[in-house]
Amino acid sequence: MSRISVRGFAVASATAVTTVGAVVGVAQGSTAQQANDAEATASDATLLADIPTGQQAQVQTASLTQQADAQAIAADVTAKKSAEEAARKQAAEDAVAKQKAAEKAEQEAKERKEAELAASRSATRDASSFATQSSYTAAEVQAMARQMVPADQFQCFSNIVERESSWNYRADNPTSDAYGLMQALPGSKMSSAGADWATNPATQIKWGLNYMESRYGSPCGAWNFWQANNWY
Repeated sequence: MSRISVRGFAVASATAVTTVGAVVGVAQGSTAQQANDAEATASDATLLADIPTGQQAQVQTASLTQQADAQAIAADVTAKKSAEEAARKQAAEDAVAKQKAAEKAEQEAKERKEAELAASRSATRDASSFATQSSYTAAEVQAMARQMVPADQFQCFSNIVERESSWNYRADNPTSDAYGLMQALPGSKMSSAGADWATNPATQIKWGLNYMESRYGSPCGAWNFWQANNWY
């Protein structure tokens, strides 16, 4: 029942009571008192329907809407936090993967370099593989050295020999016992590489290469020392 119909019913009922009381004298009190009772009855009827049915529905709808909005906001916040956490996790995984890839590439490059060095060393010839000659030109001695010294170390080896003897395998220092391509001091120490150390440049190259590798790690290590000290 709507608010208007309830109020109308209450007013109509009060009016009927007042009229009957006035006619038959059944009701107690005066006509004024009966009018007051009618107004009170109408007021009570109005309180019974203080919130109309339509407005009640509107209030309920508004409450449900607010709840739905609150739930949607909470869901958005949760989704945003989940997305941020997923992004941070993915970034961390990407960083780890990138670091591993870099380490792998570095290791592979190192292995390739070592393989190249090994191949270069395996391609060198030993002193005994050269035919013995009565004499050798500087060009022939250099050619022998290129075949005996690893390719990546030859320039350093050549730099030292050029400054020590100018590729003269019979170079003899008149002020000391230094002799040969590397100016070994004394020259006789080259006998550890072969008894023909005084006349065979291949034997001298073999000794010089072993000396540089054992003392400085490589001909380039020896060359670095030579540059700083003018001797090795």
